Amino acid sequence: MKFAKWSCKRGFTLIELLVVIAIISILASLLLPALGRAKQKARRAACLSNLRQIGFVFSLYQDEHANRFPDRRDLKTSLGYKPWSSWPPSDPRAGWAALTFSNYLQNSAVWLCPGVAASGLRKAVQVVQTFPSVNNPGLTAYWMWRFDRDSDDVPLDNFWNKTPEAALNDLRTANNPVAGQPASVSEVELAVDVYFPNTIPTVSPELSGRTAHSAGRNRLMLDLSAGFWRDSRISGNN
Repeated sequence: MKFAKWSCKRGFTLIELLVVIAIISILASLLLPALGRAKQKARRAACLSNLRQIGFVFSLYQDEHANRFPDRRDLKTSLGYKPWSSWPPSDPRAGWAALTFSNYLQNSAVWLCPGVAASGLRKAVQVVQTFPSVNNPGLTAYWMWRFDRDSDDVPLDNFWNKTPEAALNDLRTANNPVAGQPASVSEVELAVDVYFPNTIPTVSPELSGRTAHSAGRNRLMLDLSAGFWRDSRISGNN
């Protein structure tokens, strides 16, 4: 007499499934912060590349204009000067530069910091400025402090139509408390990531301590060198 053979397939028990889910959750909690940090570093590197390209087009323009910076205070005004009442006290947005250099740099995306594009800072009027471009309206999200006024007389601490050497000398004469007394063009910012120091009372609470990149900012200097600079006045969150 032959007996039928029964095959019995054993499945996972509820406890085993819960253990697997717990292990996956632990691994995810370990990997996700590392992935977030990797994304931040990638955005910071892309931003630094943007600033270097901006520095390059500055040099191209100066080569064709007797080593002088542009004077486009007209664009500074027409694009909408300082549509806010809180900090900063002037308008360092760079829409004027994107328009002025459009023949040298046709990729308008270079003017938008990827750290800003990926954060809530993109909604802040002090951060982003639109400018006309070939296809869709372009966006800028970098600051240029020494091109931040549109007054008829060029302030000593502004660089409109000046050579780098004249700009450095005028900046020293201005005795600007923020810029101090720079010894060379390598100590003067030309373009920089947006940032809102937590030490300034007039910075709105929702922006205080925030920046495009965690705990610091990329800077393009007047000698066209660029790098990341840590700043204790801003937090680790953008």
